[in-house]
Amino acid sequence: MSVPKLRFKEFTGEWKLIKLGKIADKITSGARDWAQYYSENGSKFIRMTNLSREGIHLKLDDLKFVNVKAESSDGQRTSLIHGDILISITAELGKIGWIPPNFGEAFINQHTGLVRLKKEQTDSLFIAYLLSTAKLNKQINRLNDSGAKSGLNLPTIASINIHLPKISEQNKIANFLVTIDEKIAQLTQKCELLARYKKGVMQQIFSQELRFKDDDGSDFPDWETYKLKDIVNINPKSAKLPDSFIYIDLESVKDGYLLFENRIELETAPSRAQRLLQKNDILYQTVRPYQRNNLLFDKSGDYVASTGYAQIRTDQNTKFIFQLLYSDDFVNDVLARCTGTSYPAIDSTSLSEIQVNIPDIPEQTKIANFLTSIDEKITEAQTYLDTVKQYKQGLLQQLFV
Repeated sequence: MSVPKLRFKEFTGEWKLIKLGKIADKITSGARDWAQYYSENGSKFIRMTNLSREGIHLKLDDLKFVNVKAESSDGQRTSLIHGDILISITAELGKIGWIPPNFGEAFINQHTGLVRLKKEQTDSLFIAYLLSTAKLNKQINRLNDSGAKSGLNLPTIASINIHLPKISEQNKIANFLVTIDEKIAQLTQKCELLARYKKGVMQQIFSQELRFKDDDGSDFPDWETYKLKDIVNINPKSAKLPDSFIYIDLESVKDGYLLFENRIELETAPSRAQRLLQKNDILYQTVRPYQRNNLLFDKSGDYVASTGYAQIRTDQNTKFIFQLLYSDDFVNDVLARCTGTSYPAIDSTSLSEIQVNIPDIPEQTKIANFLTSIDEKITEAQTYLDTVKQYKQGLLQQLFV
């Protein structure tokens, strides 16, 4: 039967199978050569990069603007109104966007399809959510018209099969998902604010604009300047590698976290598997260091890291040194010494020569504890955000046919 697994109790009956074109007033795509109209302001210009594969809300952090007359032929054909649904039709097929109310004058580019629905039959917000589900995304990608080069033509978009309930049930589902998206937006903003707060505080701390005091209220000694090699041991000599170990490569770490553990045998290990780790070692990403995918290693057991990292061992407060390596000033110094363009990298010798200012260990400990507490709040907020996102994905699988 064509009914969803999860349903509001007041609704019964099967959902109707229909092609998207049957409920659409208009299906079109953007025009070419919009670059000639780019401007610093003007009408919003929505590109494929503004669409999302994780929802329906437009990503406007990289928004372009155009000066174009809405009454022109291209303007009339590609101008947007509230409720329009956008679909990426080249390259990354099936990314979705939905035009909210009061969005203002906007246009689309040639890589973006526009679906405008018959309002009396459908809730466009419901259809947008439906098209954003994994099931419909797979269907859209199977409809690729251009073989090796991804693409959808307009008749193909019209042929997309969907299951549709009555308009009242569409409204109920759409409004319910809006409340979840609002929660996701609030949590996302909280994560961003915490990250921004930490960045600002770190700038104040490492510029010494903000200083901590000893437990008795007295001032700590002045900070001292060292070369990094004078306070840490970079790439210490390793003992013989074990016959089997967890291998940490550049894909294993993101934002200070070990994403997964992959055990391999020494005899099949890549040549870059050389850095045998001890607890409290720091792994510093030396390839594309601007990504800051570093790791404070806090585990026991047999772990070996790639030579894509510098292995750092220190008698200073390890958590403080880890935070120092994340600071903007240090990263900028690293980038100034990098070689290469597509994959900038720094060698261990150049890294060791970077000058750093550090306090004595008691103040290091105060700083490390303070910044770690912020990190814990960020992790807590991000974990909650990820949980809500997973909850939403589960609902999308069950609320639609």
